Amino acid sequence: MTLFSFLGLSTKARAITVNKVAPQFWWAGMKNPELQIMLYGDKIASADITLSSKDIVIKEIVRQDNPNYLLLYVDLSEAAPQQFDILLKQGKKSATVPYELKDRTRKGEDIQGFTSSDVLYLIMPDRFANGNPDNDVVEGMKEDKVDRSDPFARHGGDLKGVADHLDYISDLGATAIWLNPIQENDMESGSYHGYAITDYYQIDRRFGSNEEFKNLVDKAHQSDLKVVMDMIFNHCGSENYLFKDKPSKDWFNFKSDYVQTSFKTASVMDIHASHYEKKIATDGWFTQVMPDFNQRNRHVARYLIQSSIWWIEYAGINGIRQDTHPYADYDFMSEWCKEVLDEYPHFNIVGETWLNSNVLVSYWQKDSKLAAPKNSNLPTVMDFPLTDLMNRAFDEETTDWADGLYRLYDYQTQDLVYANPMNLLIFLDNHDTSRFSRTEEMAKNLTRYKQAMTFLLTTRGIPQIYYGTEILMDGDKADGDGCLRKDFPGGWQGDKTDCFKKEGRSQLQNEAYNFTKKLLQWRKNNEAVGKGTLKHFSIAHGTYVYQRAYKNKSVVVIMNGTNEEQELDLAPYREILPKDSATDFLSGRILRLEKRLTLGKRETLVLEF
Repeated sequence: MTLFSFLGLSTKARAITVNKVAPQFWWAGMKNPELQIMLYGDKIASADITLSSKDIVIKEIVRQDNPNYLLLYVDLSEAAPQQFDILLKQGKKSATVPYELKDRTRKGEDIQGFTSSDVLYLIMPDRFANGNPDNDVVEGMKEDKVDRSDPFARHGGDLKGVADHLDYISDLGATAIWLNPIQENDMESGSYHGYAITDYYQIDRRFGSNEEFKNLVDKAHQSDLKVVMDMIFNHCGSENYLFKDKPSKDWFNFKSDYVQTSFKTASVMDIHASHYEKKIATDGWFTQVMPDFNQRNRHVARYLIQSSIWWIEYAGINGIRQDTHPYADYDFMSEWCKEVLDEYPHFNIVGETWLNSNVLVSYWQKDSKLAAPKNSNLPTVMDFPLTDLMNRAFDEETTDWADGLYRLYDYQTQDLVYANPMNLLIFLDNHDTSRFSRTEEMAKNLTRYKQAMTFLLTTRGIPQIYYGTEILMDGDKADGDGCLRKDFPGGWQGDKTDCFKKEGRSQLQNEAYNFTKKLLQWRKNNEAVGKGTLKHFSIAHGTYVYQRAYKNKSVVVIMNGTNEEQELDLAPYREILPKDSATDFLSGRILRLEKRLTLGKRETLVLEF
């Protein structure tokens, strides 16, 4: 569905041109009865506005510095679902803009967000699968080529490519998909990644249409897959009409003049930071082609908040991942989270909190004591510090006081800084980091892979797997971001290998895939791991032992982090070993748990009770 254009005007009034209406429609019966309707057209600000509806009340008409905008705030408290007209009049000229308030087909309480029982599968749509080659190049869009040999060009992946492989994702055992941004990025270059939005209400036509996305969400739900949508409120693309023909200079920080951010968002929480440090971090721009929104402007704030609610109500998504969360205005982001969760109480939002310590990350989580009396209202934060540790721990020899698995134990002893450790998004890699296998040689070390995947899927938090990790895709950030975002083999017609199928994967890839699938499918129905508490023990003999327990079920993980055989005295662990024997889920072996237990080098056990 495209935004409203010239075609929506009455034939008698074509002298008044309305190019865009945002949002293009809304719903009756929302908990927040106020609606901002943005009209954008040629010198329309001087027009008088009336409505054909008797039960919709105009609260405020806002004229910006730019005469091409009109902001209409209406009260829908008494409004039933209906079609009505927005009537514009300039002297003898007039225009009629049809508008619709739809009937809500879903209740806000019915939308279920992702939780610690889920595992997210992160997809960069341009690099996953090309289901419809006909939309690879769209006439009139600025980046008008596809070049798979260029890691920074568009490759042609799209929503149909994702839809065509939902069975693969479901069969693997993931329970949710997180899509990197799919809204329009009509930029001259670099538009493949999606982080420079040029229209917040439009799916990029090279991915598909709004309706295709809605259908994808419906199809995912039929496969018991939730859908998480990537959003960006800190900045937009410089080709966005809101910037190219900005309503007023104060829609963007530094009065719409480019000032580079420092990227040092720790200053937001730093009690010693100067005013300058805080301002340059949050108000500075990511790049010159990504202008930084001023969310302190109430009209900007309302526009962004409504855009997210529109996608939830329209498509029925289950969650939002908010890009560069600490770079935006804290109070605005807090209000946004609150409004979304008021409307959809079981929804979930995860913020990208790329900070180098758990203390700094914890500041951004809802109900954080460190931020009090302020409250971010952000339920889930991204555990970047743990990612860094996991990318070191499985390469090192563990001692009882340092290195290897000790890093993971030591880090999780500090979980008291988090308001809710279960609402941490945990991951080995994503689209912005080196892949867990930085090199082809590292990918061959399946013991490393299996230990890491076992830990990821059995410790506290909400696991996320980056597409291709299950088939040992490698990439080093030092070689550029394009290297981290390679095409999934088999996603394009004519690919020499098809890793969506067993026959297309190597023996090594199949071993990694099968191991991951086994864990994921097991995790789906294991409440001890999905919902349970975490109890762990300090490292002994280079071995990490921890328990996940829920009601009368428990899982005990025993992981040898050394290259030597280890013998454990089981007496210290008796409180989590209720029986003298247990079956190791990974191998199927029945193990005696009486006095001592011998572990092979780098061996991992997953015991069920």
